[in-house]
Amino acid sequence: MSSVIWFLVFVAGALILAYQRASLLTATLWYGAALLLYTWFGAGSLAWMIALWLVLAVLVLLNVDALRIRFVSRPFLRTYRRMLPSMSQTEKDALEAGTVWWDGELFTGAPDWEKLMSAAAPRLSAEEQAFLDGPCEELCAMLDDWDVTHRRADLPPHVWDYLKSKGFFAMIIPKKYGGLEFSAFAHSCVLVKLSSRSGVLASTVAVPNSLGPAELLLHYGTEEQREYYLPRLARGEEVPCFALTGPRAGSDAASIPDTGIVCKGVYEGREIVGIRLNFSKRYITLAPIATVIGLAFKLYDPDRLLGDERTDYGITCALIPRNTPGITIGRRHFPLNNPFQNGPIEGKDVFVPLDFIIGGPKMAGQGWRMLVEQLSVGRCISLPSSATGGSKAAGRARG
Repeated sequence: MSSVIWFLVFVAGALILAYQRASLLTATLWYGAALLLYTWFGAGSLAWMIALWLVLAVLVLLNVDALRIRFVSRPFLRTYRRMLPSMSQTEKDALEAGTVWWDGELFTGAPDWEKLMSAAAPRLSAEEQAFLDGPCEELCAMLDDWDVTHRRADLPPHVWDYLKSKGFFAMIIPKKYGGLEFSAFAHSCVLVKLSSRSGVLASTVAVPNSLGPAELLLHYGTEEQREYYLPRLARGEEVPCFALTGPRAGSDAASIPDTGIVCKGVYEGREIVGIRLNFSKRYITLAPIATVIGLAFKLYDPDRLLGDERTDYGITCALIPRNTPGITIGRRHFPLNNPFQNGPIEGKDVFVPLDFIIGGPKMAGQGWRMLVEQLSVGRCISLPSSATGGSKAAGRARG
């Protein structure tokens, strides 16, 4: 019976030390004191006593930094490194991309809540508030979600026209290109309001303002690409989509099988050095009505036509007009019977100039960094805002 009691004492002590995050020295001292009492008052066998004292000896040695590093940490680290798979350049780029704010502290297990609470609350500008009270309210009033979801399986034509004319697709585009240049907070408020009225409407507005050609052009595009595309996107003359997800890979762009081969070919009657693309994408929002396609693929240069020793450039992003020969957009998807514009895109031997790469030829192979750094707009603004608006609508309906 006494052995059971002593066993429970040791277990309880270990749990308390772990809960209190006690240091190794504190744990060693406690274990030594408990073992001394057990040796004096307990009734364990000689072999059991020797084993327990050997454990204490190991703990004492572990408290000596030089011994612990030499005989435990370094051998363990060498073994661990041999077991780890090698890291690809794509994975290194993903780790180095972007920045971390307070959200990184969530993964430490001990976030500084005071730092979060001390951050200044965002405010809408007068222009942003007017847009929320004006065009947003008007848009919600003109929409019948039952009609959209169960009859039309689409937004009405007058709603599409309103979205384009009022700049709903241009919230992130600077004013010098004809956009609204809203803050992230205003962007979020608009999506919260729209999603409380219609999930189809919110999805339609969210995509061009998150992971779309406009976002990538603003950060990485050439000035020529910005001057051509951004005003057209702001006016709604071009409807964008971004083709990343495929049958065997989702947001994990490192796994996409789609390829682009640098080669010579004929484009608009001239022989040039370009890219021959073969790809298969699905679940691409706005694909059925898109006029310009952002495409993620893996770029290869087997003949070294780019003048570099490399043959495998990795993930690259390009902008391709919908009417480029070889591109096929299939029948619409209806995920969960939600009729927002969504569908597959395929390309067979699609030949395009090198200038179609976002940022030009010098940005070949930089697509993974682009995606990792800019996916955050969708993950941090579009999706949470849409979920919040839908939750508010559900709460109001439930009462």
